[in-house]
Amino acid sequence: MKTQTAMTRDYVATARTLNEALPYLQRYAGAIVVIKLGGHAMGSDDGMASFARDVMLMRTVGINPVVVHGGGPMINDLLARLGVETVFLHGQRVTDEQTVDVVEMVLSGQVNKRIVQAVNAAGGKAVGLSGKDADMIVCDQAHPDLGFVGQPAEINLGILEQLFEAEMIPVIAPIGTGRAGETFNINGDIAAGAIAAALKADRLLLLTDVSGVKNAAGEVVTELSAAEVEEMTEAGVIAGGMIPKTQTALEAVRAGVRACSIVDGRVANAVLLELFTDHGAGSIIRV
Repeated sequence: MKTQTAMTRDYVATARTLNEALPYLQRYAGAIVVIKLGGHAMGSDDGMASFARDVMLMRTVGINPVVVHGGGPMINDLLARLGVETVFLHGQRVTDEQTVDVVEMVLSGQVNKRIVQAVNAAGGKAVGLSGKDADMIVCDQAHPDLGFVGQPAEINLGILEQLFEAEMIPVIAPIGTGRAGETFNINGDIAAGAIAAALKADRLLLLTDVSGVKNAAGEVVTELSAAEVEEMTEAGVIAGGMIPKTQTALEAVRAGVRACSIVDGRVANAVLLELFTDHGAGSIIRV
């Protein structure tokens, strides 16, 4: 049983939190924030619902959120059920003609519409897209050995600008089109970074299942410059799966994105913590 005193303390804490968030709410009014959704938030209905509420709150206070999502585990599951072997090279999925069809079906269908439904259930107006819609993401082949894996070469923003004007929330599957009409699978972080750079977004948030970029002592570094990221990578401190994320961050901030944060998506309301508090929920990288 909660007493009146305890309830009062809760309300006071809520009011204080809103008051402290005011400068951040003002700071981001009208800003574009690109969010790469992956990891924990995609793994459970509760996590998805919480993320959707965070996105809806962003839209309500005047931010233009753009959600770009992955879906690797779901792709792996369907490929396994179809008896198709999954091969990775340099951290990316080797994608032949059969695999790219499965990737597109899972990302543009199952995963994309689940996110759209969650945002709409939270009161938003989400629209599901892939990079093929209106030729939003035109790709070159990333590497011959990877097959139909694309590297974004052109980002056409017309459809996103129209959605912003209509106060709608784009939810984008990382599937692109080739110059000869091919379908390309794009790494979700790379797609998010390319879209953020083209939009000159205020922030790029890469949601993941790690607490952030760690130093040699294993401690999370909350703020890094581009030069520090390069030094840590050369020294082998940044390694493995963190390298593609930090490289995406570097390319984005050097292309005009104000800052990129690698955010611990396992933390409740991680997006709000990163945008609207001093504490944050991961590592922020600036030029």
